[in-house]
Formats: sequence, structure tokens, C-alpha cells
Amino acid sequence: MRTTEEGLQIAVQLVRDRSIRKDREVISSAVEVRGRLRYLELKDREHFVVLHLDVRNGLIGIETVSIGSLTATIVHPREVLKGALLCNSAGLIVAHNHPSGDSTPSPEDRDTTKRLSRAGEIMGIPLLDHIIIASDSYFSFKEKNWL
Repeated sequence: MRTTEEGLQIAVQLVRDRSIRKDREVISSAVEVRGRLRYLELKDREHFVVLHLDVRNGLIGIETVSIGSLTATIVHPREVLKGALLCNSAGLIVAHNHPSGDSTPSPEDRDTTKRLSRAGEIMGIPLLDHIIIASDSYFSFKEKNWL
């Protein structure tokens, strides 16, 4: 069985061994994010996803942080930023789906966005957008100047 220290060394090693790719998909709009995450439209429960970006908004990875119920999912800044630190993200875009088909943000969505934005600022990993995906629409906090 590995000790915590050994596990940490392995995690750090994985980040250091990551090959540098110059052909990363660049994310420049909420429409592109929606296209990339269209699979969320078919989900019957809320899925909260993080897109990890490099300094040029190149996509490093996509991580599902939480899967909830029909109407909610629990998201904690710690879980969102853990992956960002391990893959050296320079910025984040978060997204989740609304299985109801209505992309209007709930008060909880707004609160979560504020908490994630503050946590990202503290850690030096800015939250660039929060996108809500529904079957026929999407909502971008950045496009509405809510972020």
C-alpha cells in the first residue's frame, strides 16, 4: 500500500511528464463550449464539468466533477480547483446541464459561480465562464456580464 507522500509524488510526476502539444483545441466562445459538451443535453441528471485551459485557452482536459440529481448537483471549489492544480490550468470554464430544458440560472447557480470565481482568484486560476446547457439553449455568465 502506498503512503500519502508516495501518492503525491506520483501525482506531481504525472503533471511533469505531460507532453507539450501545440495543436490543442482553442476555446474562444461559449458556443464552442456548448458544441464540445453537447452530450450533456442527453443526460437525465445534472453533470458539472470543468474545462481546463492553458495560457492560450487551449483545452488541456475535461473533467466531470459532480453528477447530481434531476434538479441539483453539489459542487465545492476544492473539487474544481484540485484538477486545475494537478494539470497546471491557467484558466477554467465550468459548465453544467439543466435536464429540465430551461437554461435559466437558478439562485444556486449564481452563488456557485461567485464562490468558484472568488476561489479561482485566490489561487490565480481565473474562472473564465460558467455555461448552462439545456436541450435547445445555453446560458453564458460571461456573455451576460454576470462574471
